[in-house]
Amino acid sequence: MKQQQIEILVSEFCASDRNTLELPSGEPAWGSPLFGYARGDDPLFEKIKDDIGSFYWTPLEAFRLAYPNEPVSASELSVISYLLPQTEATRKEQRINTELPGERWARSRYYGEAFNRDLRCYLADELSRQGYLAVAPERLPAFAYQSSSAFGIASNWSERHTAWVAGLGTFGLSDGLITRAGKAVRFGSVVARIALAPTTREYEGHQDWCLWYARGTCGACMKRCPVAAISERGHDKDACCTFIRTVTAPYVDKTFGTGDTPCGLCQVKIPCEARSPLHPPV
Repeated sequence: MKQQQIEILVSEFCASDRNTLELPSGEPAWGSPLFGYARGDDPLFEKIKDDIGSFYWTPLEAFRLAYPNEPVSASELSVISYLLPQTEATRKEQRINTELPGERWARSRYYGEAFNRDLRCYLADELSRQGYLAVAPERLPAFAYQSSSAFGIASNWSERHTAWVAGLGTFGLSDGLITRAGKAVRFGSVVARIALAPTTREYEGHQDWCLWYARGTCGACMKRCPVAAISERGHDKDACCTFIRTVTAPYVDKTFGTGDTPCGLCQVKIPCEARSPLHPPV
């Protein structure tokens, strides 16, 4: 299977009526996906594990959890990463909010992420059905959050870090990943025993596409955070998580009838909302 075929599979799934905000308008949760690829033995995966903690999975470890009896090496694996951009309607509505997320944003986090979970499984299942054993690490039963001594709360597979390795973008001041489609995006990934050409990373450092780190300018995301969880020192994950779990999650549940943990105020009304400001538009 070629990368083009994989991208057609994902794009057709995204074009289906399953991609929805569950609004009367029938509008989709996500725009057209973008893709990145990485080798399963890319040394950056080991670096992430060293930085975050021993509980973090490399692609090989995730694959072996799904297929413990399959002999495989990291070099035989490829990682497929994709991003799903927020729609213009969702971003426009979210821009006017300053304290709490808008309805479309809340729905994208709830119904849109449910779609994303299905998309991960669909891609892994289709690859496996065609003879390329695959797994979506985020959907493994053992997927969980733990405490990293260096970074606080962290999962054992990070979609954003995976996208960074796969050439899709670099981190910003708020810890969001700035991509060619901006920061208002969601990610998914699949690890497969298949040979795919890795995407060339157009950066060296992990923060190269952020105006704050690249040029010492911007900082717009700091002004967008209602609890000052973003500062010149970076992202206060504890303050952010506390606000989301105690304020925004109960709010959207009561107001819109959606669950999950949305906020996303720092992802809009900023230069990197829908593009990398250091590059031409997609």
